[in-house]
Amino acid sequence: MQQDNLSGRRIGLFALSLLAVCVGIVTGVGAVAFRALIGLIHNAFYFGQLSPAYDANALEPASPWGPGIILVPVIGGLVVTFLVSKFAPEARGHGVPEVMDAIFYRDGRIRPVVAAVKSLASALSIGTGAAVGREGPIIQIGASLGSTLGQWVRMEAWQRVTLVAAGAGAGIAATFNTPLGGVMFAVELMMPEVSVRTFLPVALATGTATFIGRYFLGVRPAFDVPANLFRVEAAPTSFNALLLCVLLGALCGVAATAFIRAMHVSERLFERMRNPYLRHGLGMSLVGLMMYAFFLGSGHYRIDGVGYATIQEILIGGLAAAPFLALLFASKLTATSISLGSGSSGGIFSPSLFMGATIGGAFGATAQSLLPLPNITVPGFAMIGMAAMVGGGPARQ
Repeated sequence: MQQDNLSGRRIGLFALSLLAVCVGIVTGVGAVAFRALIGLIHNAFYFGQLSPAYDANALEPASPWGPGIILVPVIGGLVVTFLVSKFAPEARGHGVPEVMDAIFYRDGRIRPVVAAVKSLASALSIGTGAAVGREGPIIQIGASLGSTLGQWVRMEAWQRVTLVAAGAGAGIAATFNTPLGGVMFAVELMMPEVSVRTFLPVALATGTATFIGRYFLGVRPAFDVPANLFRVEAAPTSFNALLLCVLLGALCGVAATAFIRAMHVSERLFERMRNPYLRHGLGMSLVGLMMYAFFLGSGHYRIDGVGYATIQEILIGGLAAAPFLALLFASKLTATSISLGSGSSGGIFSPSLFMGATIGGAFGATAQSLLPLPNITVPGFAMIGMAAMVGGGPARQ
């Protein structure tokens, strides 16, 4: 760090803030383009159509390939393996640990090629059915853009790290339409120092990225939630509901631990296979089989991609059967662990939301049948489960 400070020069706060705004603009446009690329790849591989129009929150029709859909994740996985092995090994995985490693151990230096390879590899993984999310990739993409700008303009290491954090926060802000969420994410996980000279550039970047995202994607939240999601009618009933929330939190803590360990076990098992193409091909074939099994049983693939359509269905009350929700939880945990362990490029935030919604919904449905209290709803406990799973799970590791 000291050597880098000697080779760089400190730029003023105004100049650093302007650069952060530039990072926010580029990251916001990148987030929009990344989502369009996912849609383009998904439509091409699932339906043979060249169109970027894709609503991840809506259940989609069956693919015309029939059982051939099992091969779609395999084909996508082989291409991802080629891209990652050939051009940027650090693009494998969910992205956040790689960004933190660059911040704390490499003075915020991330190779410029990572943004391009991560974008394409993650879009291929998600679009072809790997059970991963799009948030981790856009964090790494935004951080790579901030690092690249910080290397082009000579500056001290802490200022380059600030731009990396600004890019990461801007990615979250543009993806979820949450400027404050992007700032808090960067402050909590990405910034070794929190002061006016670091906080202001990050806030400007996330605000700019949010504006860009809203301009192209609209101002809708990530999920539509019923207005009467939580009903409080009597104090004793509310207290009982709070006790149930405590139990659900403990259950989600156990589930999050199981998710972390499942990913580690999956990585160790797949690493025994020396050939990366065989390793990833096998993993994606298992995911493809799980997808098709769910289609045969429920009419939808369910566990592929980000899984937002299933989450949305739970939140509006369309899924409320505890056994099926528990099966979805276990299947998503398995599919995500296999996808990342075998070599996919994607995030774990969306899978964590999916698992939290399913385990929370299953808990709520069970509690509703045993304790018919008026303010116990499946969507309500699904929302609580989402927050608890993200709070205790690997999305924060």
